[in-house]
Order: sequence, then C-alpha cells, then structure tokens
Amino acid sequence: MVVGKKALIIVSFLFIQAIQTPKVILFFGDSLTAGYGLSPEEAFPALIEKELNKVDKKVKVVNAGLSGETSAGGLSRIDWILRQPVDVFVLELGANDGLRGLPVVQTRKNLQSIIDKVKAKYPDCKIVLAGMMVPPNMGKQYTEEFKNIYPDLARTNKATLIPFILQDVGGIEKLNQADGIHPNVEGHKIIANNLKKILEKLI
Repeated sequence: MVVGKKALIIVSFLFIQAIQTPKVILFFGDSLTAGYGLSPEEAFPALIEKELNKVDKKVKVVNAGLSGETSAGGLSRIDWILRQPVDVFVLELGANDGLRGLPVVQTRKNLQSIIDKVKAKYPDCKIVLAGMMVPPNMGKQYTEEFKNIYPDLARTNKATLIPFILQDVGGIEKLNQADGIHPNVEGHKIIANNLKKILEKLI
C-alpha cells in the first residue's frame, strides 16, 4: 500500500514536471532570424515567445540566427547548436545562397543535411521550413528552382512549410529598413503574428 502511494506520488510529480517544462523552439537562420538592425527583443523569435507564453503554451525560444549565414555555414555549426534539447526546429536559411547565385542543388543538399542531423539527434523534434524567394533578376529558371527547394524538402521530410516567411512584409517599403531587404520593427511584428499561427499548432 505504501509502495503504491509512493509510486503515485512519483508519477504525479513527473506529470506536473512535464506540464511545467517549456517546449524549446529553436530558430536557426540568417540575418532575418537574428533581427538585423534591431534589438534581440524586437526580432520575431522573441515576439513569438512572448505571444505564445501569453496563451499558456509555455515555450522557450532560442534565437540561433546569424547575419550573412549561408546553408553551408549553417551546416558547419549545426552540431554545436544541437547540444541543447529542441522540440521544434525552425529552419530559415538559403536566402544568402540565392542572392549570391550559388547552385540550387548545393543549397538543397545542405538544408537536407541540416534536417538529417536534427532528426538523428532528436527524432521527435518537429521540423518547420521557412520558404524564401530570390529576386527575378536572378533569372527565371534559377528563381523557380530556388523557390521549389522548400516545398520539396517539406514533402520529403514530412515537415511543416511556411511558404514565404516574408509574406505581407517583403517588398513593402514602410515595413522594411532603408536597405529594402531587412524588415523593421513593424515588419517583424507581422512575421511573428504569421508564424505564431503555425507554431501554436505544433506545441
């Protein structure tokens, strides 16, 4: 009888602990994720953490964004990043590859390798792919092939796809900084709101 009570207490403790342990959402990306030109608190990952915790989702967001990062650069540092537990992995890389006109096949291979490493380390981790596009001046064939990287990888890996992370922000002058590329504070708020709708379903 005493043993039974002890077992019940242990199970109850573990259950309560599981409820209270926040889910870790790791954003792995470039200057967009890093919040180029803004404070860390103004970037969309921090805004998402704040909003999700308002509705008792209990999450901890890790911003692993690095300005100028390419898919190859991301692959070279992913092992170090994965030293911490991850429940949801948001992959936002490739834009700098596209702007430099790097081979699409190589970008695709690098992104797949990153996903493979995440799955190997954390098999239950949910993968989210943030789609990007490149300017039309890169050529029709290149822009189409680049755009298709993300839905193709999402299908292959049964991942959640964000078709275009800059939806409702990209190309809108008042929502971007002077360089016309990086979102400003208001732009990040819109990105955060768009992504929150997707991520809250995965937590």
